Amino acid sequence: MPDATEPRWNNPQPASGGSDFAQLSRRMAAEGLLDRRPVYYTVRCGLVLAAFGGGWWALFALGDTWLQLLVAAGMALVFAQIGLLSHDLAHRQVFERHRHSEIGGRLAANLLMGMSYGWWMSKHTRHHANPNHEERDPDVSPDIVVWSRRQASRASGLARFVGRRQAYLFFPLLLLEGLNLSYNSFRALRSPSMKRPYLEGTLLVAHFAAYFGLVFAALPPGKALAFIGVHQALLGLHLGCVFAPNHKGMLMVTPEMKLDFLRRQVLTSRNVRGGALTGVLVDTFMGGLNYQIEHHLFPNMPTPALRRAAQLTKDFCAEKDIPYYETGLVRSYREILTHLHRTGEPIRAAG
Repeated sequence: MPDATEPRWNNPQPASGGSDFAQLSRRMAAEGLLDRRPVYYTVRCGLVLAAFGGGWWALFALGDTWLQLLVAAGMALVFAQIGLLSHDLAHRQVFERHRHSEIGGRLAANLLMGMSYGWWMSKHTRHHANPNHEERDPDVSPDIVVWSRRQASRASGLARFVGRRQAYLFFPLLLLEGLNLSYNSFRALRSPSMKRPYLEGTLLVAHFAAYFGLVFAALPPGKALAFIGVHQALLGLHLGCVFAPNHKGMLMVTPEMKLDFLRRQVLTSRNVRGGALTGVLVDTFMGGLNYQIEHHLFPNMPTPALRRAAQLTKDFCAEKDIPYYETGLVRSYREILTHLHRTGEPIRAAG
């Protein structure tokens, strides 16, 4: 990974043709990479909805058998894909009009997946504005895991307890992420900043009423609870494995750092590349978020345009001497765990 102390990460003077980001934006626009892709999203939505319906059909078709745990695992993948589609809707990659994006986002996130669109949208917007900023990015707040040595030196309570061994606990903790999303979704309904709390609450209640109703109607109580446990655990693991490589272990931004928009997004993000045979699998598994640098630079860029945008951005960063980091999926997890172990050192040293 790049060295966070390199002076070239400081904010440069704008180029004569405008800021560096403006120059890159013109290249993207010239190739039509910001244009909507209605055919792609029509096919993608159709496939996800078909898999969603097929999963519930399989639940009743199989009946009383422990093979239902395989259905639970498959449904975890489907729910994760709904979450990724909700992400694209939130960024207005699918529809141009804000109203259409909100309707689609609430139907996908609240009703089909059981996660508050409004809560997640608010949190994710703050993340995009200040990725990996120790004080402003909610995704690196030291609630349970500490993400920097500065946070570790100030940690207390649960964060201090987990911080000692967080590299070993990271993936087990992801098994609880599905429950965490549901808990925060309902808790956010009481927030004054929540838009349309009654609509969101109604959709969430409808989701979980149907979810628990269908599972317990198809299975006896023991198998139903096992189904729910496996489904929620693997859903959390899948989502965590998708979002963690994006920024974890990359540059942590502190208030004294001066970075322009382009460098703030590029230097805090990591791209995950796939091989010649695994590229499509990685793209599907991560919903295009493996091109995290380009997604952060152009949040409303449709997913199928990101691969080409990545090549343009990589070439542009080479011209401007801006570190551009990409690695394989497995190595990205290794880097995350190494980073977590290092950041927990102040807690271990303090005994």
